[in-house]
Amino acid sequence: METPPPWRVLEFYSGIGGMRYSLTASGVQAEVVEAFDINDVANDVYEHNFGHRPCQGNIQTLTASDLDKYKAHAWLLSPPCQPYTRQGLQKHSADARAFSFIKILNLMSNMRFPPQVLFVENVVGFEVSDTHDQLLEVLSILNFNTQEFILSPLQFGVPYSRPRYFCLAKQESMCFQNASANKKLLWTPTCLKFNSTTQNSYDQNEDELEIACRSIKDFLETQSINIGDQDCSGTISAFKEADGCTPSETVSQDYIVPLNLIERWGNAMDIVYPESKRCCCFTKSYYRYVKGTGSLLATSKNLKPIPKENLEISSLNELRLRFFTPREVANLHSFPSSFCFPDHISLRQQYAMLGNSLSVAVVAPLLHYLFSEK
Repeated sequence: METPPPWRVLEFYSGIGGMRYSLTASGVQAEVVEAFDINDVANDVYEHNFGHRPCQGNIQTLTASDLDKYKAHAWLLSPPCQPYTRQGLQKHSADARAFSFIKILNLMSNMRFPPQVLFVENVVGFEVSDTHDQLLEVLSILNFNTQEFILSPLQFGVPYSRPRYFCLAKQESMCFQNASANKKLLWTPTCLKFNSTTQNSYDQNEDELEIACRSIKDFLETQSINIGDQDCSGTISAFKEADGCTPSETVSQDYIVPLNLIERWGNAMDIVYPESKRCCCFTKSYYRYVKGTGSLLATSKNLKPIPKENLEISSLNELRLRFFTPREVANLHSFPSSFCFPDHISLRQQYAMLGNSLSVAVVAPLLHYLFSEK
């Protein structure tokens, strides 16, 4: 039997390559024929890891004929989330950062070779925006079936709370494996069969999900972990092994939380331990700020977890708090061990770009499901 040609894919808002890693991990036979991103630093990282530099420029300037030349079967899009975040102004489609996404959606009706498959990722809150309404309207006019999800890595065995919105769309001539989910928003991935090891945890509540998750220690420096078929181990050059010390104790001083920050923000910090089975979402402001930007790791071996209400400044200091390293954040995003940053990318830039990325553990099975036929 002749092998079908690979799907031709366009990747919009490609960032540091989380979507492309997800496509690879999904097992789908696909070729990324072009990627697009306006951020030159993110494009440096993408090129460093994939050997191809995304097309740099404002996506809003693309025309239907520009996109037709690629004859792409599928579009993968992760547009800016700021118009829809709780912390933002929630201007939705009126926010200038939403203009390019709306523009390329509207180009589809003027194309000779429009995509047959679409995948959209964004923050929770997008699903109640007027941009979301415009997305579904365009897809309906162009005869797409849609299935929508809000999912978190916790549902895939990863101790990381990062719920995100996903829209899967394909032309009506192409059927979803679970057609009963058409035009629905689902909060559980029960129809996904990509990773059988997490099937039993799909319908559990968050407390039960934490029990089913692996421990954070599996995602720390020098630990070798596997997400599906992806090896997600990694080390940093500053790490030095010391007799009798755990990796989290010997990590570079760059990651230790200063005492003045503990004294000022201690009560607002989300503190986790190597044995914990959940940490908070890392935002692009992680490492710049400690409040509401992601969890901090307690590294002292001599203390047991202390209830937050019982924490004093003195006991907080004894916990030897540190930031998760960029490699550890990448591990929690389920990036492969081969992923790395070019030498000229600063620590703050690394955290910012990881905070804008996505979870391979979640997106890979969604893409596998999207591209699968009945």
